[in-house]
Amino acid sequence: MAELGVENLNLRFGGLTVLEGLSFAVEPGELFALIGPNGAGKTSAFNCISRIYKGEGRIRFRGQDISALSPRAVARLGIARTFQHVELFPHMSVLDNIMTGRHARLSTNPLQRMLFTPAVLREEAKHREAVERIIEFVELEGVRHAHAGALPFGIQKIVGLARALALEPSLLLLDEPSAGLTRDERDDLARFILRIKHDLKLPMIWIEHDMQMVADLADRVHVLNYGRTLASGVPGEVLSHPEVVAAYLGTAKLDARSA
Repeated sequence: MAELGVENLNLRFGGLTVLEGLSFAVEPGELFALIGPNGAGKTSAFNCISRIYKGEGRIRFRGQDISALSPRAVARLGIARTFQHVELFPHMSVLDNIMTGRHARLSTNPLQRMLFTPAVLREEAKHREAVERIIEFVELEGVRHAHAGALPFGIQKIVGLARALALEPSLLLLDEPSAGLTRDERDDLARFILRIKHDLKLPMIWIEHDMQMVADLADRVHVLNYGRTLASGVPGEVLSHPEVVAAYLGTAKLDARSA
């Protein structure tokens, strides 16, 4: 059974068609790259999966139809995501930013948290232990108490990744995590993505514009153009597909190793 199945997904805003007949499936443990030109509908697809947008069609997560669920219910099922523009709380510490990713795992109620009962104390200790493990996993020990807004952009991106991991997800949506990073920062990000894949065994859907990273890391690639599927398959075949080259990469054939 696929971890996630998207079936005939359509999204329209008035007369504008953003997604048309989008279908794909993500297998357990798979790193599935979703690529395409700016405006192709990639982030809109993420917004439909996480239920920020209400598209038409069917989305199944581990066999369950999630098409009518709320964003909070989808998060509780274990679908976590990062954002293109990080969206951190700049005046909060790195540790506290990552703690916000635990919200869907809270078992105490608002009254208990307001009164700071013993159950709340025990739960907070448990969640802090989980966050510390994530901080170690993505090597943020040296900045755990720093204000997130004061950190370099590349580190902020890793904090955003850590916050998504704090949900203890079953599926991770990565929305252009390498955008704005230097080459060294992209190398670090690639290392963390591979660590998530091999150590945590998490399936990931990965929106990416760095074709070298896609060629090196992705198991399969799905290309969107104007909301429609253009090609889908293994990186070597897809990145040299004539329609992909013409629509996304220009007229010259892509050399994925040097893109």
